[in-house]
Amino acid sequence: MDGPGFEAEWQALLAGEPGRAGAMAGLFGPLFHPTAPDGCVVVGRLAQTLDGRIATRSGHSQWIGGEGDLRHTHRLRALCHAVLVGSATVREDDPRLTTRRVEGPSPVRVVLDASRRLSTDYGIFREGPPTLLVAAEDGPARHGTAEVLRVPRDEGGGLDLPALLRALAARGLTRIFVEGGGQTVSRFLAAGCLDRLHVTVAPMILGSGRPAFALPEVNRIEQGMRFGWTVHDIAPDVLFDIALDRRAP
Repeated sequence: MDGPGFEAEWQALLAGEPGRAGAMAGLFGPLFHPTAPDGCVVVGRLAQTLDGRIATRSGHSQWIGGEGDLRHTHRLRALCHAVLVGSATVREDDPRLTTRRVEGPSPVRVVLDASRRLSTDYGIFREGPPTLLVAAEDGPARHGTAEVLRVPRDEGGGLDLPALLRALAARGLTRIFVEGGGQTVSRFLAAGCLDRLHVTVAPMILGSGRPAFALPEVNRIEQGMRFGWTVHDIAPDVLFDIALDRRAP
């Protein structure tokens, strides 16, 4: 899956910031060293305000992160085989999920829509790089220009995420970038399906809006997840690179 565009982007990344080559290798290097049995490396990403909001109550989120965060997001797209979003992100943002701010190939776009409720009117199903619609329901083999990938449901009625990772790996898509939104990243985290988590914190306070994470409730502080992290300056924001190694809450 790694062509000349990928190599060019990786080399440009290291050569373009010689003073930070070690930090950049530490930030992106884990993408190339899978340790899970499915052979995938899965990195989730969120951009949040200082008070932990990823959008207003109405769903407006463009753009919480600044230029550094946007370039980081596009760089992750270029270095991964697949970029994955939930149906709510498509419905609210109609994203292109391409690499417009960095050199390098655009990844395969993967949209989770278990019940196949999205219409084919969104741009992601009409043009651009190859796209997969992941659903649990039977139906036509294509959704607009997207190929439909059927995955079973889990015990809670959502998509079986470990089964999805195995299905993507079978297609050679082993570097998976879970770009959003918060519910989708939270589901991967709750299922123990994230190897890394990149959280951008912007110098902004909303005071209301949608929280970054939606996870099972805990009763005591010690029941929360604690982890180590590495901090990176992506001005005007700060990026936290967290090694989860498939841990679940």
